[in-house]
Amino acid sequence: MPKKTIIDAIKEVMRAEGKPMTVSEVYDAIVSANLYTFKADKPVHIVRSQIRRHCKDLDFPSSSGTKHFQMLQNGKYYLLQTPITAKKPVGYVGTGKGTSLTKLKTLHNQFLDDFKRRVLEQIKRLDPYSFEQFCKSLLVAYGFRDVIVTQRSKDGGVDGHGLLKVGFAYFKVAFQCKRWTRGNIDRPEVDRFRGAIQGQFEQGIFFTTANFTQGAENSSFTAVRA
Repeated sequence: MPKKTIIDAIKEVMRAEGKPMTVSEVYDAIVSANLYTFKADKPVHIVRSQIRRHCKDLDFPSSSGTKHFQMLQNGKYYLLQTPITAKKPVGYVGTGKGTSLTKLKTLHNQFLDDFKRRVLEQIKRLDPYSFEQFCKSLLVAYGFRDVIVTQRSKDGGVDGHGLLKVGFAYFKVAFQCKRWTRGNIDRPEVDRFRGAIQGQFEQGIFFTTANFTQGAENSSFTAVRA
């Protein structure tokens, strides 16, 4: 007798139950009926992934073209009476002979460009205060410590500051945030910021959602486009 696959076991318990089931219920029923021997550390996750791969209306690169299940809004799944063959999503790249490394790289670059564009659109919708908090969180994620966003009435041309460990020493770093939806950051903006941090900080970081002009980029400090 051929050995059952996970999908066979899932279908069998769903068919026997005759009603929608959660992933945990499916797993418990498989174990109780001894339909499949799991060797993974987290077998419930295996059941979930297999159901989702074969679930109607759930299409992603690693999903199966044959759909056996349907998902309900309450998080339960039921067995389709007849399996259906689903179309792969737009932009899907198979692993057959028609796939080339060049094509994969092209699609990867397109995905990154689209992802950056969508992230930038979301960041531009932030209000100035939220953008400052976003920049603060970004610096913390990159290892800065004691990062503070200064009060607007007392910022003195500096939106915030923190400490960056370099070797055994800590550098005092200031940052400026410009959430612009139009225009470019020019050299005067850079010079004003540099003047504001002169003598107080070892480094300045300029965050913006806009672009930098060539004159601004030639300035001797770190410019960051969010």
